[in-house]
Amino acid sequence: MHYPWWHVPVITSPMLIAIISILHVIVSHYAVGGGIFLAIETAFAYKNKNNEYLRYLKSHAWFFILVTVVYGAVTGVGIWWSIGLASPLATEMLIRIFVFGWAMEYVFFILEIISAFIFYYYWGRLDSKTHIKIGWIYAVSAWISLVLITGITAFMLNSGNWPQHKTFWTAFFNPQFIPQVLIRTGGAILLASVYVYLHASFKVNSIELRNLIGARSARPSIFGASLIIVGSILWLLNLPEASKATLEASAVLNIFLGLVCSSSLVVFLMLFFGPYRNPGWVSPGFAILLFLFGFAAVSAGEFVREAIRKPYIIHNVVMSHQLLPEEVAISKKTGMLNYGKWIKAWISKEYPQLITNNQVDYSKIKDQPISVKTNLGSALFIHHCGDCHALDKGYSPVIPMLRGWTRDMIMELVKAPNKVKFFMPPWSGNEYEAELLTDYLTRLNPPSPIQFDRVNNGEIK
Repeated sequence: MHYPWWHVPVITSPMLIAIISILHVIVSHYAVGGGIFLAIETAFAYKNKNNEYLRYLKSHAWFFILVTVVYGAVTGVGIWWSIGLASPLATEMLIRIFVFGWAMEYVFFILEIISAFIFYYYWGRLDSKTHIKIGWIYAVSAWISLVLITGITAFMLNSGNWPQHKTFWTAFFNPQFIPQVLIRTGGAILLASVYVYLHASFKVNSIELRNLIGARSARPSIFGASLIIVGSILWLLNLPEASKATLEASAVLNIFLGLVCSSSLVVFLMLFFGPYRNPGWVSPGFAILLFLFGFAAVSAGEFVREAIRKPYIIHNVVMSHQLLPEEVAISKKTGMLNYGKWIKAWISKEYPQLITNNQVDYSKIKDQPISVKTNLGSALFIHHCGDCHALDKGYSPVIPMLRGWTRDMIMELVKAPNKVKFFMPPWSGNEYEAELLTDYLTRLNPPSPIQFDRVNNGEIK
């Protein structure tokens, strides 16, 4: 509320973050698991003097760098760009709380980049032992980066005791830390196999080598799936009560959770009956289908993980309408139009007649034309509701949800959104602002398309 509001038409800014994040996660996990794969398999090929396999691994290393370092780095920057604009307060808090963690992550990220380029560009110029060590430097650095980032993202879902004991380590070792490290490590190993199958199915002509790759990647992928199962159980057990309730109450989240479970089961069965039992199944069609099911499982899982944080962006730290929990009472008393720095600055510029002694004078608003009241109601909607809802078209639009509601019903929702839906933040404005927002939504609210009128014979039509 103290920052400018970033408008993203139709999809809304939170959904844009989700899209960029999913496209990044599907590659960032491969950056970890693929590094482990290359380190292990390069050592295996050197030990067995399998030059054909070494040639393939070099070509896979080029594909790996192109996807993870180039595409992964671009989408990683995209995440920072989008969250900085869409959720500036949450981004600010994460930087402040985890500044030591971010510093460590950047060190390991630089080590990743350097070792990845050395591993590929010095292929054949380094002796085998040194080459393998460089591969493991990359793999370990990438996994540590995953652990550091996971500690921060897990904190967003369950901040644990941090609100009472504000230390870096309390925040980092939160209740969701171990479950999500297991899930993401397992996912990284599993996705590495999926990418390997996809790449090898198109690039390897030798049936013998393709079977070797399938057989060598099958066991790690089954192990990765096992880590995901164990981590998911612990994840569910360590959810905050509000998140558990949200998961139970939301039909959409249940559908997505069902998609996660069903897609994961299909991936597991394909891996078990495919490369594990029948390495010759590594064909382009099989690999593409496996990749699509893996993408569906990961993307649906990320959607569920993000959605169940409501009414918070960071659990117990930052609420979904860009206020700290302790600021809600202040905002209600002061009024959002006065407490919100950017709303107040906008009013001072556009409607200076409403300002008295550097404060919005609510008594002057009642004499203003409807156009002014509409714009004020729009500003209140944007800053209180716009972080989760589109207005009339797009992601989770409010107007279609309120179709046919009376003014009194809308007023009840505005004054106590958290009572109507427990995963929405509490109303953070004063009484007059509630009237302004209610009038704004009522004016836009279309009538119900279905009318029930009783006729004389008691039938409803």
